[in-house]
Amino acid sequence: MHISEITHPNQLHGLSIRQLEEIARQIREKHLQTIAKSGGHLGPGLGVVELTLGLYQTLDLDRDKVIWDVGHQAYPHKMITGRYHDFHTLRQKDGIAGYLKRCENKFDHFGAGHASTSISAALGMALARDLKGENFKSVAVIGDGALTGGMALEAINHAGHLPKTRLLVVLNDNDMSISPNVGAISRSLNKVRLSAPVQFLADNLEEQFKHLPFFGESLSPELQRMKEGMKRLAVPKVGAVFEELGFTYMGPVDGHNLEELISTFKAAHTLEGPVLVHVVTTKGKGYAIAEQDQVGYHAQNPFDLATGKAIPSSKPKPPAYAKVFAHTLVKLAENNPKIIGITAAMATGTGLDKLQAKLPKQYIDVGIAEQHGVTVAAGLACEGMRPVVAIYSTFLQRAYDQIIHDICIQNLPVFFCMDRAGIVGADGPTHQGMYDIAYLRCIPNMVIMAPKDEAELQRMVVTGIEYTDGPIAMRFPRGNGYGVPLMEEGWEPLPIGKGEIIRSGDDVLLLGYGTMVYPAMQVAEILSEHGIQATVVNARFVKPLDTELILPLAQRIGKVVTFEEGCLMGGFGSAVAEALLDNNVVVPVKRFGIPDKLVEHATPEQSKADLGLTSSQMAEQVLAAFFTKQPAAVR
Repeated sequence: MHISEITHPNQLHGLSIRQLEEIARQIREKHLQTIAKSGGHLGPGLGVVELTLGLYQTLDLDRDKVIWDVGHQAYPHKMITGRYHDFHTLRQKDGIAGYLKRCENKFDHFGAGHASTSISAALGMALARDLKGENFKSVAVIGDGALTGGMALEAINHAGHLPKTRLLVVLNDNDMSISPNVGAISRSLNKVRLSAPVQFLADNLEEQFKHLPFFGESLSPELQRMKEGMKRLAVPKVGAVFEELGFTYMGPVDGHNLEELISTFKAAHTLEGPVLVHVVTTKGKGYAIAEQDQVGYHAQNPFDLATGKAIPSSKPKPPAYAKVFAHTLVKLAENNPKIIGITAAMATGTGLDKLQAKLPKQYIDVGIAEQHGVTVAAGLACEGMRPVVAIYSTFLQRAYDQIIHDICIQNLPVFFCMDRAGIVGADGPTHQGMYDIAYLRCIPNMVIMAPKDEAELQRMVVTGIEYTDGPIAMRFPRGNGYGVPLMEEGWEPLPIGKGEIIRSGDDVLLLGYGTMVYPAMQVAEILSEHGIQATVVNARFVKPLDTELILPLAQRIGKVVTFEEGCLMGGFGSAVAEALLDNNVVVPVKRFGIPDKLVEHATPEQSKADLGLTSSQMAEQVLAAFFTKQPAAVR
């Protein structure tokens, strides 16, 4: 059977191990071809091919429900649930999503783009099943990296207290999340893999076989599997922690041995109460380059399959904002030992891997634990350190209570640096950085800023480090800057709450924030072609807003337009409108930003065009709103 013939996962039932292995090969081939061409998550899906096939052969997917944590490890799942023929559209506009979405496929039982949610969701479904008197299996597949998230541990704690509730948790243990895992749980799992008795027995077995005739220096695949089996048999109580928490523990199981996986899952399904099957996999399995560089090949832009190297751009690009941020932070930290960079398992994504390499004592990775990371920063700030919390906008949402309760109420000087703010593209709704302006602006004591380009970002990093009167936050976008000249030293902080006029005109006031300052300038250029002269302001700060600058301009010019790459509800435009209203400046206001809707996966350019946020579209709307005479209303 070819995988293209599979439209329902139950078609795996009855297939032989050899047939399943062939489908596994086909999945990896399609996976690699697709990601090499369009980009996406590479390593996670390659590592769970056999796990997926083995698990699904033991389930009735017309009834049973599998919840995949995060979702980027579920590409094999997508291919065997009717999406093989469309898989080439992965992460493209109107194509297959990069994460699971309930609205995309009936086998996507729970959507997720953030880690550590699967056990909670699967347990909720199991509880609903029992309350309704239904009969289906509820399974959560979670990576060992996601176990560093407190929510997963809370779910395990709850499930272990329900000895009659059937729940299967499959732990996909590849010793990785995106960056190498940190923490006691990861260390405990490593002890299982590397414990002295296990290694002694396995290595001794190998040495004994090498001295037998016909074997020599290499082991056959059968004996290699026997060696791995001896490792697992030698572990006396590797699941002690999980069993103490109320789970029946099974494993560790070879995550690439279909026979062993199937027999283990079949046995797990017969047990009452919560069960955890510990499966050891290799991230990037089947693509040697990805196996050797599991961090670099967690996700990839389009690349050459033969070499693994990224396909070069047709023209040189300016540096990425994240790279400029990291470079600036490292330069400042070299001269200030109080600066401590904090990441939540995203060292490479945030650029803090550069800080780790240069100044490891000034770097902290808390794992997938944003809440914990924010409160660790609070503790550091209490002791006079200068914590810099580098977390994507979408992930900082997970620590909202800690921002309010532990940072802002105590007015602690913590610097939040939110990467991936605004429209992020192919990752879709779970990762769009739409809400940080609104969710931070309403909190007392918080200062919020955004740079118009990468050079201003450098100055804002300095501003955030030097500001000690309370918490301060900076948002910046995914992708590359504009190519403006950067400085290597001598950066000056910005005055808090002060914007700048970058173009003058008497017909309309254009207020840009962050990534929308340059588009506002482009709108001004288009308007000038129609004889309309605009004043353009780079607001820099949404809180405190520069009312000393904005209010007199609005009063004099009489027409105001705001530009932001964030949600309109509660955002920058709302802040401007509130300030005008509160100060009795009654002028018409036109706001550009993200309306009250989810932004699906597409390129940022495609999303902006769909939302009417290209410079030409916005200029047309300004003309229509303020400068085109409307016919008199019929009375």
